[in-house]
Amino acid sequence: MVSSGSLLAARGKKRVDLWDVLIRLVLIVASLACFLPFVHVAAKSLSADAYVIANKVVLWPQGFTIEAYKKIFADASIIQSFYVSVVVTTVFTVLGMIITICAAYPLSRKQLKGRTWLTFLFIFTLYFGGGIIPEYLNVSNLGLLDTLWSLILPPAFSAFNLLIMKSTMSSSIPDSLEESARIDGAGHFRILWSIVLPLSKPIIATLSLFYAVGRWNAYQDALFYIKQATDLRPLQLKLYYLVIQASESFQLEMTNVQLSNPEVLKASCVVFATLPIVCIYPFVQKYFVQGAMLGAVKE
Repeated sequence: MVSSGSLLAARGKKRVDLWDVLIRLVLIVASLACFLPFVHVAAKSLSADAYVIANKVVLWPQGFTIEAYKKIFADASIIQSFYVSVVVTTVFTVLGMIITICAAYPLSRKQLKGRTWLTFLFIFTLYFGGGIIPEYLNVSNLGLLDTLWSLILPPAFSAFNLLIMKSTMSSSIPDSLEESARIDGAGHFRILWSIVLPLSKPIIATLSLFYAVGRWNAYQDALFYIKQATDLRPLQLKLYYLVIQASESFQLEMTNVQLSNPEVLKASCVVFATLPIVCIYPFVQKYFVQGAMLGAVKE
């Protein structure tokens, strides 16, 4: 005869297997929900106008063509805009991480007096802000309009990223390491450079990716701050104007068969602007996963 304990164990095993299947299905559906729209956009960017207008493109290009990409690269200023985006994103990410680390390290040390109130001041900015008009007036009064610094300095600090960095440093850096370094005569800068930063590589990579992706995809601030200096327009703003121009031309000259469909041009612009981040992500994926899971399990 089979004991009751064996029956309970068998039922428990089936229950665990059922949840495992459900979790896998949810993950698969969530992954497809993120991946399939990008595949659809990529397929539209490589399809002929007639198939896109007829809504016959789903996940595979119809009437394969790269005319939309040719139109993008036909504008000589597109390379300049790409270069501007790369420079702005790189400087912005480096500066943002320096500010975040320099602010998070002292706030994570217990010996800092008043760190609770200082942390509250940073948290306060997450809920209340001055708005677009005061920010624009501030940038204008500082003489930053039509300069790359208008795209770098105002958003260079993120209180949300600061809190993540502070929490990670507080939970993952043992106090014994800092005490041992102090006994050996190390100061704060030495401890930060030799102990804290090497142990914080996963979260540094994660926040760097947050900063880089956020800056790379942004164009609204450039729309406000970059007016006269057209050579300083980042890639996203340049593609925005390109799509607007194509849409207006398409509405005025719908009988011209040689004119590209704006939907195809939009799709190609999305793919062109997304590929750099997609190419960079695999190199930081390992650190990104570690940083996202850091602090989830405590010993």
